Amino acid sequence: MNLTREKINQLSKVILQSLLKDERVEYFVDENDMRLGIVKVLTDELNVEEEIDQAVRKAIGSYGRDIREGTEEWDIVYQRHYAEQTKKRRGLDE
Repeated sequence: MNLTREKINQLSKVILQSLLKDERVEYFVDENDMRLGIVKVLTDELNVEEEIDQAVRKAIGSYGRDIREGTEEWDIVYQRHYAEQTKKRRGLDE
Protein backbone atom coordinates (compact mmCIF):
# COMPACT_ATOMS: atom_id res chain seq x y z
CA MET A 1 0.00 0.00 0.00
CA ASN A 2 1.42 3.35 -0.98
CA LEU A 3 0.70 6.28 1.27
CA THR A 4 1.80 9.83 0.70
CA ARG A 5 3.99 11.59 3.22
CA GLU A 6 1.01 13.77 4.12
CA LYS A 7 -1.19 10.74 4.78
CA ILE A 8 1.49 9.13 6.96
CA ASN A 9 1.81 12.39 8.94
CA GLN A 10 -1.96 12.58 9.32
CA LEU A 11 -2.11 8.97 10.55
CA SER A 12 0.72 9.62 13.00
CA LYS A 13 -1.23 12.54 14.48
CA VAL A 14 -4.37 10.41 14.84
CA ILE A 15 -2.41 7.62 16.52
CA LEU A 16 -0.64 10.08 18.81
CA GLN A 17 -3.91 11.71 19.86
CA SER A 18 -5.36 8.29 20.67
CA LEU A 19 -2.34 7.47 22.81
CA LEU A 20 -2.49 10.82 24.60
CA LYS A 21 -6.18 10.34 25.44
CA ASP A 22 -5.64 6.83 26.79
CA GLU A 23 -5.10 7.06 30.55
CA ARG A 24 -3.38 3.66 30.55
CA VAL A 25 -0.51 5.02 28.45
CA GLU A 26 2.30 6.78 30.24
CA TYR A 27 4.95 8.58 28.21
CA PHE A 28 8.19 10.28 29.07
CA VAL A 29 9.22 11.94 25.79
CA ASP A 30 8.15 15.00 23.87
CA GLU A 31 4.92 14.58 21.90
CA ASN A 32 6.63 15.52 18.64
CA ASP A 33 9.32 12.89 19.25
CA MET A 34 6.55 10.34 19.76
CA ARG A 35 4.87 11.43 16.53
CA LEU A 36 8.16 11.18 14.63
CA GLY A 37 8.66 7.69 16.06
CA ILE A 38 5.21 6.72 14.84
CA VAL A 39 6.05 8.10 11.38
CA LYS A 40 9.23 6.02 11.32
CA VAL A 41 7.41 2.83 12.32
CA LEU A 42 4.69 3.39 9.71
CA THR A 43 7.24 4.15 7.00
CA ASP A 44 9.39 1.15 7.89
CA GLU A 45 6.38 -1.17 7.89
CA LEU A 46 5.16 0.13 4.54
CA ASN A 47 8.64 -0.42 3.10
CA VAL A 48 8.71 -4.01 4.36
CA GLU A 49 5.24 -4.61 2.91
CA GLU A 50 6.42 -3.25 -0.46
CA GLU A 51 9.51 -5.51 -0.39
CA ILE A 52 7.33 -8.53 0.39
CA ASP A 53 4.94 -7.66 -2.44
CA GLN A 54 7.83 -7.33 -4.91
CA ALA A 55 9.34 -10.64 -3.80
CA VAL A 56 5.98 -12.40 -4.18
CA ARG A 57 5.39 -10.94 -7.65
CA LYS A 58 8.89 -12.00 -8.68
CA ALA A 59 8.25 -15.54 -7.43
CA ILE A 60 4.97 -15.75 -9.31
CA GLY A 61 6.63 -14.35 -12.42
CA SER A 62 9.24 -17.10 -12.28
CA TYR A 63 6.61 -19.82 -12.73
CA GLY A 64 6.93 -21.71 -15.99
CA ARG A 65 3.41 -20.77 -17.00
CA ASP A 66 1.58 -17.49 -17.10
CA ILE A 67 -0.62 -16.84 -14.09
CA ARG A 68 -2.67 -13.75 -14.76
CA GLU A 69 -3.15 -11.23 -11.99
CA GLY A 70 -6.76 -10.89 -10.93
CA THR A 71 -7.60 -14.54 -11.43
CA GLU A 72 -8.56 -16.80 -8.57
CA GLU A 73 -5.42 -18.88 -9.14
CA TRP A 74 -3.21 -15.78 -8.95
CA ASP A 75 -4.89 -14.70 -5.71
CA ILE A 76 -4.34 -18.11 -4.12
CA VAL A 77 -0.69 -18.31 -5.21
CA TYR A 78 -0.11 -14.69 -4.16
CA GLN A 79 -1.57 -15.25 -0.68
CA ARG A 80 0.48 -18.42 -0.17
CA HIS A 81 3.74 -16.72 -1.16
CA TYR A 82 2.80 -13.57 0.77
CA ALA A 83 2.28 -15.57 3.96
CA GLU A 84 5.62 -17.34 3.47
CA GLN A 85 7.51 -14.11 2.80
CA THR A 86 5.86 -12.37 5.74
CA LYS A 87 6.91 -15.16 8.12
CA LYS A 88 10.41 -15.13 6.69
CA ARG A 89 10.90 -11.35 6.85
CA ARG A 90 9.34 -10.98 10.26
CA GLY A 91 11.40 -13.80 11.76
CA LEU A 92 8.36 -15.98 12.37
CA ASP A 93 9.67 -18.83 10.25
CA GLU A 94 10.40 -21.83 12.44
